[in-house]
Amino acid sequence: MKRILDRYIFREIAVTWLGVTMVLLMILLTNQFARVLGDVAKGKLPKNAAFDVIGLSATQYLTVLVPIGLFLAVMLALGRLYRDSEMPAMMACRVGPAGIYRPLMWLLMPLALGVAWLSLEGTPMALSKIELISAEARREADLASIEPGRFTVVGPEKAVVYGESISPEGQMENVFLERQVEGNGVEVVVARRGEQVESDDPNTRMLVLHDGRRYEGVPGTPDFRVVEFLEHGIPYRLPSLEPPSPRPRAMSFARLWASSEPQHIAEWQWRLGVPISTILLALLAVPLARSRPREGRYGRIAIGLLVFIIYFNLLSASKAWTEEATIAPELGLWWVHGCVVLFTLGLLGLQNGWHRRILR
Repeated sequence: MKRILDRYIFREIAVTWLGVTMVLLMILLTNQFARVLGDVAKGKLPKNAAFDVIGLSATQYLTVLVPIGLFLAVMLALGRLYRDSEMPAMMACRVGPAGIYRPLMWLLMPLALGVAWLSLEGTPMALSKIELISAEARREADLASIEPGRFTVVGPEKAVVYGESISPEGQMENVFLERQVEGNGVEVVVARRGEQVESDDPNTRMLVLHDGRRYEGVPGTPDFRVVEFLEHGIPYRLPSLEPPSPRPRAMSFARLWASSEPQHIAEWQWRLGVPISTILLALLAVPLARSRPREGRYGRIAIGLLVFIIYFNLLSASKAWTEEATIAPELGLWWVHGCVVLFTLGLLGLQNGWHRRILR
């Protein structure tokens, strides 16, 4: 009998979790897809990297969606059992909290392990890959991103380039270029034609201009030099593929663990807190979902969402306080998890009469 009930409760929670998580994931990926398409249209991302970015974004989203999806799934599944009087019938057969938590653990433990991997390793790797894709896109899209009739900023030197028209072969007509030179000087070049040429240095390209003039000088002074040319090559540096020092979110867990900086401590505590919160939310959902027969499947969802929002906001605030060294690193985010543990035990005690046994 217990095995039948365990399988039944497990199936109800698992199917509901899968549906809730997929719906939330599709909503987030739809918004991300629109943003990625906008970046592709603006030349910030190559077309062939769009689905890679969306897939990597899904990895980040799952780190948050799995805990909230499981929390809502437990409340929805148990809420239906209470509404249809199935749970009271099970309780009459001496199915207590252990009889609910046992099948829940079959789903909870694999999900907690998966979320732990996503939080500790998967999400940082996804962020690093997204940054690398963005750097490669900026490197490849310098002059290729120039649109006819529009001023475009290219290269680390922030040179401004304008082409009245661009042929399918990449030849620009009536070119204007302005960039800063040493000191406060400015270099302005106008030419009839221009094209991009590869150089021996893989980190440098040449913008070769034909039939034009170059003006050099300091704005506000009469000292300007004018040079006419038939062909003039202007080298410009490509954006580096080496990203600057990674953000804490993109750093490896081992590196964060070895650091004593408050920001790094807050980050590794946050990462460890994701699987912990997955377990705590699932355990908390069981007493929160308890309701009277015929009360309604969604009667306790608003309360559950309120509890989740308070929990998440307290974690975010504690992370900020830890980063600013407002609270001790030893306290960090752990006090929030401790409060949820006490709240869960308190609800279970009140609902199952544990307090009366203690008072005896």
